[in-house]
Amino acid sequence: MARLLGVVDVATKSNDQVRRLALAVRRPLLERASLPDELFAPLMAAAVHDPDPSFCRWFVEPAVYAFGRRRVMAALVEYLRVGTDAERAGAVRAWYMAHVPLRADRSPAYGPGGVRDPALDESQQARTAWLEASMRVFANATDLQMRHRVLVNLPTSPTAYPPSLHELCEHTLASARAHPDPHVRHWAATADRERA
Repeated sequence: MARLLGVVDVATKSNDQVRRLALAVRRPLLERASLPDELFAPLMAAAVHDPDPSFCRWFVEPAVYAFGRRRVMAALVEYLRVGTDAERAGAVRAWYMAHVPLRADRSPAYGPGGVRDPALDESQQARTAWLEASMRVFANATDLQMRHRVLVNLPTSPTAYPPSLHELCEHTLASARAHPDPHVRHWAATADRERA
């Protein structure tokens, strides 16, 4: 991001210097009324590849303001679907940050007079896609940590799932009940209690 914004070459920077640089880059990103479309993919990559669950917000938040919650969430769903395990873990961290509350006084990208096109932030379709992708990753991942990571972020209430996902949710719940990991079984037990 720093290179794209012309801030500095980061090739020889230490981790601490890169963190300070990321903080310096975040402010101009939030202060811009718009961002060029070519910054979207690098912003999402920076968010997904940042290992710190708090610092990934530095990239997610400006993307949500400039490009809309719907587009950001759709990109994160794609990382969850086809990314490496590291990218999937990053997508889970960034997904949480993609729910940042939007405030007109936070960024000029919100719109003149505090007006914003609601279509930019309509995210129900992306939320449904996220639920589906999370359950499929749980079913197919071989890495226990990845399976745990996506499962604990799934809602335990059956009402959180649209009818189109009920069968997949039942399959996920059955797998979680029989899973050898106690944390996974705990998720299933919580879901079962909410159904009772």
